[in-house]
Amino acid sequence: MNTNFQIFPFPLNVQYVIDWVMSPESGGIDVFIGTVRNQTKGKKVIRLEFEAYEPMAICEMEKIAAQAFKKWPVQKVLIHHRTGILQVGEVPVVIAVSAAHRAAAFDACRYIIDTLKQTVPIWKKEFFEDGEVWVGAHP
Repeated sequence: MNTNFQIFPFPLNVQYVIDWVMSPESGGIDVFIGTVRNQTKGKKVIRLEFEAYEPMAICEMEKIAAQAFKKWPVQKVLIHHRTGILQVGEVPVVIAVSAAHRAAAFDACRYIIDTLKQTVPIWKKEFFEDGEVWVGAHP
């Protein structure tokens, strides 16, 4: 499998992600870039903090990618996630999938982000003007 899974304590490089998944065989690349938004449920977000249990997180990312390779004819899968404190507008997660055809890339990318948010041990703490709360990295 052509995979790349990493967790970084510093800003993610979106151009690197795109360059890594590109290949002459790929007719479609789908990239999901998750950003820190300025509100949650009507409350103003000041910043987020992400923590991960890295060995298990990488293992879960590998499982998700293996499932994507079984379900769709994808060629490359990359999952990069941030840890640490992120401000509004910063990027905590980037997922990129390449395939010969766009449908497989789109479907696999959506599956990967949805599954990642449900199963990968990455937690976020939301900081608001009036307090803070730890939440799972899922909607």
